[in-house]
Amino acid sequence: MQKITIAVDGYSSTGKSTIAKQLAKALEYIYVDTGAMYRAVTLFAMRNGFIGADGQNTSALVQLLPKAHLKFKYNEEMGYSEMYLNGENVEKEIRSLAVSQQVSKVSAIEEVRYKLVDMQKEIGKEKGIVMDGRDIGTVVFPDAELKIFMTASPETRAFRRYKELLGKGEKVSYSEVLKNVQERDYLDSHREFSPLRRAADAIKFDNSDMGLEEQFERIYNYALRVIEKQNKTA
Repeated sequence: MQKITIAVDGYSSTGKSTIAKQLAKALEYIYVDTGAMYRAVTLFAMRNGFIGADGQNTSALVQLLPKAHLKFKYNEEMGYSEMYLNGENVEKEIRSLAVSQQVSKVSAIEEVRYKLVDMQKEIGKEKGIVMDGRDIGTVVFPDAELKIFMTASPETRAFRRYKELLGKGEKVSYSEVLKNVQERDYLDSHREFSPLRRAADAIKFDNSDMGLEEQFERIYNYALRVIEKQNKTA
């Protein structure tokens, strides 16, 4: 059966990764969380003092970027791949609010995006992949057979993220998380290189009032229809 490329883009905290993981598992496709890649580079920048309270040293980060080695390793117990930075499992640390507050700034650096986009294209060149992020359908795989653009109200997304962080033991307020969501929306949509935007042929998917099961069923059916169509025309 002919395999396709599935691009899942959209705003932060819309559940892109959750849906993409479920979809990849159901289709027996490879799943790639590009957000984890940008978060890992952000963590690398923070650890090396290139970004923080004193501002951002872009030139120093770009110079040392080749030393940030990223790799996904499959965790059989968890059932998904986790991000490793220079051999260290950083999956938990990259999901913190501290990293969330800086990731849009690092993602806007042209050299960072060039490096990671090249990696993403290489990973997905054989198809049979579900990749989620901000620019998958517009930049990484503009020819993807199925493109989903996920959205929801800022308040809904902030509440989801707030509950997630509390569940991980982080001490945060809802207003703090909402501010972060709104700031990331603006930065992601207004950056000069590869801004967040819906591809012309992407399906807009607003999940403000949907549960995970309904979301998955709808998107899974989209995928099955596209795969069926591709195999009929192959």
